[in-house]
Amino acid sequence: MSANTCRSDGAGLVPPHARARGEIRAEFRAVGARTEMARVFEAGGLRLRCPNVARGCEGVIVNTGGGVAGGDSATFDIVAGEGSDVTMTTQSAEKIYRAQNEPAEISVGLRLDARARFEWLPQETILFDGARLTRRLDIDLDASASLTLLEAVTFGRMAMGELRVEGSFRDRWRIRRDRRLLFAEDTNVDGDVTGLLDRPAIGRKARATATFVHIAPDAEATIDALRAALEPTACEWGASAWNGMAVARLLSPSPEILRTAIVHLLRATRGREAPRVWQ
Repeated sequence: MSANTCRSDGAGLVPPHARARGEIRAEFRAVGARTEMARVFEAGGLRLRCPNVARGCEGVIVNTGGGVAGGDSATFDIVAGEGSDVTMTTQSAEKIYRAQNEPAEISVGLRLDARARFEWLPQETILFDGARLTRRLDIDLDASASLTLLEAVTFGRMAMGELRVEGSFRDRWRIRRDRRLLFAEDTNVDGDVTGLLDRPAIGRKARATATFVHIAPDAEATIDALRAALEPTACEWGASAWNGMAVARLLSPSPEILRTAIVHLLRATRGREAPRVWQ
């Protein structure tokens, strides 16, 4: 047995102390007509940068490690203060590598104060074959705040010919408005992930998915514009509005087609171009 071979008894596995533990805690506040980052804490390989933009404040999350492996953790705790205007995105797609045993963990906590406007628009999460990811999203927003949320997931490295993915993906969303549960969703796929996505009732052979959620006092009035933006795209999609929110889901066998649809959707719903890193 070579020195690089992983043994079934656990010897040769990456030790716990070698795992990455990244964290970002940030608070944004309105200063007159501007929004600025009031506080920031960075740990591990995660960094937060704010390029100059024409409107509000745009935060770009950078993972200097280049991806997330099994046993790694990334924690985000973001506060959008009263009247602030914040967009959060990522420098690139987040790659989830093959796990030896423990899953990677990503935890996102967002708080939106009165009249805050917040967009959570990370680029795609790419699950490699053998990846194991547990993700949790918890959001608390004031009734007068506005939230736009988009999460996209690609299953397999399509450009590398990785068409079959085995692993696990557990995703838990909880969104509360004025401390009352508004939106709850749990996704749990384990084993032959792409085999499940091939089923007509689940994914119709999709390899890329996205969920778009908009919550605001006038969110239901945006549903016609949302559907009009999705109509010309080449994705399978559905959109509904109820209880002060608009929700859209997108499926595609092609990550490139899905990404094009997302950029078109963001341009139409934001009234301006998608964040620069998405273009």
